Amino acid sequence: MKKLLLVCIFGLAILLSACGSSASASPAVGAVEGYVNSIVANDADKLSSLSCADWESDALIELDSLQAVTSTLEGFACQETGTDGEMTLVHCDGKMILSYNGENQELDLSTRTYQVVEQGGDWLVCGVQ
Repeated sequence: MKKLLLVCIFGLAILLSACGSSASASPAVGAVEGYVNSIVANDADKLSSLSCADWESDALIELDSLQAVTSTLEGFACQETGTDGEMTLVHCDGKMILSYNGENQELDLSTRTYQVVEQGGDWLVCGVQ
């Protein structure tokens, strides 16, 4: 009986320690999360600071297209999925809920893969696939 109790306690301790520890997000994932959150927050300065020079105008056009709506995120989570040349690829799940005049429309974020590059020590979104 004591052995069974010890095995159960040991198993529970392992389970709890596995649940409590999580790998910190990579810098590329952090850049994409910040990028998407800056769109939701309508923060053009932050969006620009998280975009590479070649992508900045596209990012600002996307932000401009959402000026008339209120945006929120639902089930938003990102992870690295690989590389493409010098780009790190980051895929996100979840939805951006766009609300206009009391009507909601969902933008499925899983249809995009973000291209992220490190430039001068900063991780920047530099396109989508």
